[in-house]
Amino acid sequence: MKIMLISGSHRMNSQSEKVAHYMAQSLLDNGQATATEVFSLAGNPLPLWDEGIWNGDAAWQALLNPLSEKLAASDGFVILSPEWHGQVPAGLKNFFLLWGAGELAHKPALIVSISSSDGGAYPVAELRMSSYKNNRICYLPEHLIIRNVESVLNADASKNNPETDSYFRERIVYAGGILSAYASVLKGVRESGITHSDVFRFGM
Repeated sequence: MKIMLISGSHRMNSQSEKVAHYMAQSLLDNGQATATEVFSLAGNPLPLWDEGIWNGDAAWQALLNPLSEKLAASDGFVILSPEWHGQVPAGLKNFFLLWGAGELAHKPALIVSISSSDGGAYPVAELRMSSYKNNRICYLPEHLIIRNVESVLNADASKNNPETDSYFRERIVYAGGILSAYASVLKGVRESGITHSDVFRFGM
């Protein structure tokens, strides 16, 4: 079972990417995945969507095909988003516009919101409301909000708040187990053929 983690921050060496790498290892250590990969939007590596994607533009294909293959080979996802001005970063919202060929469809995804303070709720609501329609990613009813992120999940234990850090590490294992279980079940749903339709290509 492969789980791909999407770190949605444009910033280099971001806290979102720190959490993504921690969670990738946690999934492996707890037998919740056999393979993990972190894809980071640091530096905003994906250009803004344009109609060239629909027209089979060669430049778009060269850029997206390698990533499309990795997404298609994944059984589930962790979507990590910092809260910027109460919003999901533009690069992460753009990410969801690029995949219309079933790469994400009917696969479970765990939302993880990242906050430097006590915030973090807005990205969860935004992703649930407006990021799944045509790509058909399936968000779990469970999500995580990693608050005061600078003080948790650091490799240097002296930088962690012991009580808060312990809570988030345990909660990550719990959420990872749910993601793994959903990934196992939804694989059967996809393989049944019931989700394939050339007639209803787009969500309502």
